[in-house]
Amino acid sequence: LSYLRAHDRLFPFYFAERFHVPRREYDHYCRWVADCLPSCRFGARVRGVRFDPADDLFVVEIEAPGEPLRARNVVLGVGTEPVVPEPLRALLGKEVFHSANYLDAAGSLHDARDITVIGSGQSGAEVVLDLLRKQQQTGWRLRWLTRSPAFAPMEYSKLGLEHFTPDYTQYFRGLPAATRRALVASQWQLYKAISADTIAEIHDLLYERGIGGARPDVWMTPNVEVTSAGRHVTGLELSCRHTQQNRTFTVLTDRAVLATGYAARPPDCLQPLAGLLDLGEDGHYRVDEHYRVAVDRVITGGLYVQNAETPTHGVGAPDLGLGAYRAAVILNAVTGRTVYPLPTRTAFTSFGAP
Repeated sequence: LSYLRAHDRLFPFYFAERFHVPRREYDHYCRWVADCLPSCRFGARVRGVRFDPADDLFVVEIEAPGEPLRARNVVLGVGTEPVVPEPLRALLGKEVFHSANYLDAAGSLHDARDITVIGSGQSGAEVVLDLLRKQQQTGWRLRWLTRSPAFAPMEYSKLGLEHFTPDYTQYFRGLPAATRRALVASQWQLYKAISADTIAEIHDLLYERGIGGARPDVWMTPNVEVTSAGRHVTGLELSCRHTQQNRTFTVLTDRAVLATGYAARPPDCLQPLAGLLDLGEDGHYRVDEHYRVAVDRVITGGLYVQNAETPTHGVGAPDLGLGAYRAAVILNAVTGRTVYPLPTRTAFTSFGAP
């Protein structure tokens, strides 16, 4: 609201009656917030974080002139990295790239005749929609493949959204580890699916292209995994398997856009802390209710994480709607006092047994 007021957009915003802000506006908002905070330092790459047991402090080494920073607490907010399926890693370049680089790499698609998009999350759907809008001018043949069982809409019912509340996070944390792993995988429509509006736009375009019995030059197939890939004399060759029919087939294409998601990976700068962190059996951080990472000794401060706790906190870990709550929990823990009062009830649903 402060951002909207500062840019004279309060009235247009509430007349628009939508909480889904455009990507450009969210980007502009984040930049505005960062510019308002003198504590934000950009261009300061962290080389390493180590722990000094003599002073009971973390030491943060930065690629910049000056002494290392010493801190009682460190909050890690590096987020996630693009995931590239193993069969396609050796092919990354002009012909194969992740959707995270789509706007920068889109120019390489101009001389293509056949384009394959792999992955059916929101990013994949937005790439397909963009390509569809340009298809009549470019003459592309388009293909959309996904391992998911359907090009499915995001679960966006009002009670369904209660999975992104502190109440659900607390319930999820109390489940056995095996149950948590199975739950995250089964809840893919909560965080890996497509907005209903984007699906409708894609269908509307295909419907219009099909007027008079025409067949849009688009092939969309779920339940397909790419098992291997290589270069062909005319472009790329993808070996695929239909997971339900257990049938294999080959795709020849000029370009592959990988909308294959993101995953958390411990950053290299934490290597000096390898002997301090008490990781779980699966190699993930063990994160408590205050988002503090477990360590193998008693220390005064702590290492806290943002968007690296899905195995322990559930599907809400990367959700922006929980960002402010998570930051408040961490700040209260770091200061040892209630800087921000937290809500005691955040969902109508009672997720566990009475």
